[in-house]
Amino acid sequence: MKTLQELEIAILGGYLISQDEAIGWLQAAEVDELCAAADRVRRHFMGDRFDSCSIMNARSGRCSEDCKWCAQSARHRTAIDVYPLTGLDEALRHARDNHDKGVGRFSLVTSGRTMTDDEVDRCAAIYRSIAEACDGFRGGNLCASMGLLSREQLRKLKEAGVGSYHCNIETAPSYFPKLCTTHTLAEKQQTIAWAREVGMRICSGGIIGMGETAEQRLEMAFTLREMGVDSIPINVLNPIPGTPLEATPPLADDDILRTFALFRLINPRAYIRFAGGRTLLRREVQERALRGGANAAIVGDLLTTIGSGIAEDREMFTRCGFEL
Repeated sequence: MKTLQELEIAILGGYLISQDEAIGWLQAAEVDELCAAADRVRRHFMGDRFDSCSIMNARSGRCSEDCKWCAQSARHRTAIDVYPLTGLDEALRHARDNHDKGVGRFSLVTSGRTMTDDEVDRCAAIYRSIAEACDGFRGGNLCASMGLLSREQLRKLKEAGVGSYHCNIETAPSYFPKLCTTHTLAEKQQTIAWAREVGMRICSGGIIGMGETAEQRLEMAFTLREMGVDSIPINVLNPIPGTPLEATPPLADDDILRTFALFRLINPRAYIRFAGGRTLLRREVQERALRGGANAAIVGDLLTTIGSGIAEDREMFTRCGFEL
């Protein structure tokens, strides 16, 4: 097996790390050394520009799917707010607030397996209004996360100014059926393929700490590489009371840091995005991840949980050497 220095030099030269190599480095290197190598790879391929995004929960709860991690499933007994698809005024208020605070991208996220054509048309009108009101969200900086849409529905969103479509694969293909039975990974991949066909960038990642093995976390990273994903959000499970995963023990800090570092070494040209669960971690751990391969984050509040302060986050990103 290559030394870590040899592996880093090879990746900088265009080499694609193999799954066996990545598994070998799960425990072979000190976590700080692995993070440092990942940070140098990130800087080489991606520079120091930091990519921030914010999301609005534009329709909450009553989801028909049985995803074990999700507070919005109608099959689980959780205490989340439940409401229908947002209106224009509320969406504009959220978008303007995040735009004025310097957030780079903005996304509407809806619960449920999919959307009706009428709902997609309503969202397309909202996106057009946001683009008109917020200069910084033009040119592809609007995003959508609306489940398993059709090619034609995705085309409508693209024409309305949506530049990126988000659809997480959630976990390793070998573990997905243990967490969700009402839809398949193949259906998600079909939606992602259609989004790419209509000209959208792809944002797809998953959640770590749902009972998968470390090797399965790497399996997810390699699946995302094969899919050519542009942005990879990594969520750390926030066990929501009332969901089947509510008693899941948390991952150790070093396991989280190794995951971020290896995702970077496996996907050197993608944004590795710190997503949900970030505020469960000590600030020191967050900063180590930002110096260990990550170069993007979701800021502000999340779907069913409170996020972090945008101004405080911007200070942290700058302190870690990024340009906002």
